[in-house]
Amino acid sequence: MKHRRISMFLVAGMALIITSCSKQQPQQTAPISVVAETVSNDAADLSTHYVGIVEEKTSTPVSFVGSGTLQKVYVEEGQAVRKGQLLAEMDATQTRNMLAAAQAQYDQATDALARLRQVHDAGSLPEMKWVEVQSQVAQAKSQLDIARKSLEDCRIYAPVNGVVGSLNFHAGSVVLTSEPVMSLLDISTVKVRVSIPEREISSIAPSTRSTVNVEATGRSYEGGRIEKGVSADAMSRTYDIRIHVGNADRKLLPGMVADVVLAPDGNRSDASAPLTLPVRCIQQRSGGQRFVWVADGGKAKACNVTTAQTVGNRIVIADGLKGGEQVIVEGWQKVGEGTAVKVSLSGK
Repeated sequence: MKHRRISMFLVAGMALIITSCSKQQPQQTAPISVVAETVSNDAADLSTHYVGIVEEKTSTPVSFVGSGTLQKVYVEEGQAVRKGQLLAEMDATQTRNMLAAAQAQYDQATDALARLRQVHDAGSLPEMKWVEVQSQVAQAKSQLDIARKSLEDCRIYAPVNGVVGSLNFHAGSVVLTSEPVMSLLDISTVKVRVSIPEREISSIAPSTRSTVNVEATGRSYEGGRIEKGVSADAMSRTYDIRIHVGNADRKLLPGMVADVVLAPDGNRSDASAPLTLPVRCIQQRSGGQRFVWVADGGKAKACNVTTAQTVGNRIVIADGLKGGEQVIVEGWQKVGEGTAVKVSLSGK
């Protein structure tokens, strides 16, 4: 019995020692994993993506001067043509008959003039009759020229170099006067049309830098001069801009979709570019003061900031940061002042 009491005292003592040791060693909290972005002056951060549509530089409609039945078309859609190349012709049967009649009338008038010339030179032909014969020759010559021109107009030739954009008629169709048979597109250079929201249009200048990525060609192109529209779409409140893009290999075709990247402050160097952060990491206190969480020495710290304009999904930091700070952009919901953090840097 005595030995059992001693054993119970020993067990109680050991339990008391273990409990005492556990109270002396506080539980360690694991750092919270967060993603941070190093604040820097990077003009690329201001770039914004838009959807663009490739358009031809110019479109030239081609039509017959007169009306008639289309007899033959010598080109196909998408075919490259050169200036002066025969494109199509109408049925010229009636026009040839008119030319033959005009030629016969002219021959008759000139023959009459030749026979009466001797009489006139001999002084036996009244001057009025002589003038009348000369007038008939002139009229016949005019009708002959018109008939020849009408026959020529039964064919149309390419007025410029280009690519056949669309064929509106085929052989056998009746074509009316000046009705476009086809269009010729100049795609030596193209324009990429982009719709810009009205709140962003003022930040775009003719010299704004742009990159045009076209999945259909698998290439990226450097954009050139920008044309800005001055009329807004009534429904979407957007303005159209057109970016000039070189197309020496004719791979860019009208209608292709492009991913357009614009840098609204395209002439600014990285050294003078503003500090920007993702909009999602900007927090606001109850009093209206904005702040961000900064990872400093392995711990989270709140830093007050003043913000400026928003560009896409980023916002300009006007004051509060100097650059080089690691601002928490993911996982900030889980931290508080002094929270231990494990930082992974974002690639933006």
